[in-house]
Amino acid sequence: MAWNDRSAHDWLSHAGCEMAGTGSSIPVSGRHATGAAHTHVAAKLPDCMGAQSACISRRNHAVPHNLERTLQRMKKILLTLFQIAVTVGMLIWVFHDPNQRAKMAEALRTADYRWVGAGILAYVLVEIFAAFRWQILLRVQKIRLSFSRVAGLFLIGMFYNQFLPGGTGGDIIKSYLLLKETADKKAGALLAVVFDRLIGLVALVAITVTLVSLRFDILSQSPETRRLLWILLFLLSSSITALLTSFIISGFNLFHWLPHKFPGREKLIEVSAAYHLYARHWVATFLAFGASLGAHLATFTTFLCVAYAFNVPSAFPEGVKVIDFFAVLPIERTITALPISFAGLGLREQILQVMLHNVCHASVAVSKLIGTMGFLIIFLCCVPGGIVYFFYKPSGEIRHVRMREMETEVATLEHEIGRSE
Repeated sequence: MAWNDRSAHDWLSHAGCEMAGTGSSIPVSGRHATGAAHTHVAAKLPDCMGAQSACISRRNHAVPHNLERTLQRMKKILLTLFQIAVTVGMLIWVFHDPNQRAKMAEALRTADYRWVGAGILAYVLVEIFAAFRWQILLRVQKIRLSFSRVAGLFLIGMFYNQFLPGGTGGDIIKSYLLLKETADKKAGALLAVVFDRLIGLVALVAITVTLVSLRFDILSQSPETRRLLWILLFLLSSSITALLTSFIISGFNLFHWLPHKFPGREKLIEVSAAYHLYARHWVATFLAFGASLGAHLATFTTFLCVAYAFNVPSAFPEGVKVIDFFAVLPIERTITALPISFAGLGLREQILQVMLHNVCHASVAVSKLIGTMGFLIIFLCCVPGGIVYFFYKPSGEIRHVRMREMETEVATLEHEIGRSE
């Protein structure tokens, strides 16, 4: 794809600019007033006394804006309450059987915890791959930060992506903090975060297509697994359609034909800018894609190590078959990424219970434990990001900034990128 003879800086030349002010004040004087006394009074009168229509217009414009912000806050509150309710309900459902709880306790007593340690190391490898990928994408944007800053931003993003509703809160926080570190490259910083998420999705799609193709007959052999497989295929086809659509819109610059109020237009422009820039740096993009593959496979290995920790004859009568086990995980990873339950709790255990029991012939109790233990490993490895956040101060800031302020600033930059086109 071509840049139309424009560099990334020119293509988004206004993306990092501050929004313009509302205009200058216009002092108003009365028809018969004279003298310095009147001039002093006129200087104190509000602007809208002389431009009432403009003042009313600004107030009318603020009403829908405030209403929109209120609706967004209500939506987030309702989503959070929904996630909490689903999480509590799913956990009660998964762990309500006392017989299954007794079997879980026995599995925990007989587990080989050296494999749990190996699982922790595997997830540390996930973080190394992901940090390497992000560093590559930042270098393409000519953004160079100290190792401590990059590591801190990455860990913070990892932590909040796991535990904020929707799984993208970490991207907002990481974007905001990165913008504070790169005042002269704001657009590039935002595009690096966007493409980091995008190339991770492409890698997951590639792995999912490969594994499902290899084990489609096993994954679809029972009604329970078939239902989850169809959910995965629907989400997978939706992702592929969205990727292809964004690629076509970007390649032919079709977003110019979209109305300014078209839903997602600003996000499409960001994705288009990322496509154009990273297509020119194809070697770096290829390395980032390879790092994404490594990160996903290391995540799968984390759960595999947990399975080996519980690999006793009663838990896996036929042993743990790696390809069969890996074929299950894209279903779990994809569905639990949806904003249904808090960090996938409860939902993860239920999915693995169905899939591992039917595909790998694992016991129900151990299938649930694999989900819970895998989550605990991820939680343990992401906790440092939460600790770093409490001590991290972005350049130029003397206080912690609320999530709402971060969202506003990131959204403002996205809007400026859209307006520049």
